[in-house]
Amino acid sequence: MSVDRSTADGSRGVADSPAARLQTLFEGHRLTPTQRRIAHSMVRRAADVPFLSSVELAELAGVSQPSVTRFAVALGFDGYPALRRHLREVAPAEPAADTTSYNEYQQAVEAEIENLKHLAEVLADPRPVRRAGRLLAASRPLPVLGLRAAASQAYGFAYFAAKVHPDVRLLHEGGTMLHDRIDAAVRAGATALLCFALPRHPREVVDTLAYAKAAGLSVVAVADSAFAPVAKHADLLLPAAVGTGLAFDTACAPMLLGRVLLEAMCDDLPDAQARLEEFDARAATRGLFVE
Repeated sequence: MSVDRSTADGSRGVADSPAARLQTLFEGHRLTPTQRRIAHSMVRRAADVPFLSSVELAELAGVSQPSVTRFAVALGFDGYPALRRHLREVAPAEPAADTTSYNEYQQAVEAEIENLKHLAEVLADPRPVRRAGRLLAASRPLPVLGLRAAASQAYGFAYFAAKVHPDVRLLHEGGTMLHDRIDAAVRAGATALLCFALPRHPREVVDTLAYAKAAGLSVVAVADSAFAPVAKHADLLLPAAVGTGLAFDTACAPMLLGRVLLEAMCDDLPDAQARLEEFDARAATRGLFVE
């Protein structure tokens, strides 16, 4: 789903970022899964892409060089050189700083810093997050879905959300009961579902979102990319890239985006502050925390 990336005050926002210009270029094109993978890799390395050869981009995306050529043609260019010339014309920039002197652990941290910077650019336009906050705050109950790699993101959101929202229902285990629990939430009055979707994307998540949509729920998704498989079932998709430099993906940006969503939801829950103060008072009475 596309998002309005303009800013009301005319300041530099997400529309001015290289990543946003790339996403705008890709919108409106029907891309194959391989082409979506290339697009995702380009967005993640938006500052470097105008300087990459087709072979380098293929290696970055983990695809063949002919796939990169077909991708450029699918976007309406004669070939990859024409696409690269276009990118250099519309997004002139210096190559990213050389990080070859960093060891592999430092490189993973630097990559996460870049992901967080990109998230900051996306949040320059707060309207999508505020809209998501309104949808989540209004849903009673509020189902929160996250399976496998995304289960911890869903759990963390649900843990804190339960302190301010009267009825949060965590869906972090797959199986045949998932659809039953969505049915129960709908019968209880749910109007929206929040989904955390991270690689590798389980087929069960995509199927569950399709079921939730058919049941009448609005779907807010936090995903690693605007081209993630869950995008076609999301009414509002908020992208936050994951790091891929280590054996297992890192997800600092999706976690932070989840906290931002919590903040936006609190803004639309008039009794959120009172609930937090009540919890703090009870925690003090019980001696729940050592500090």
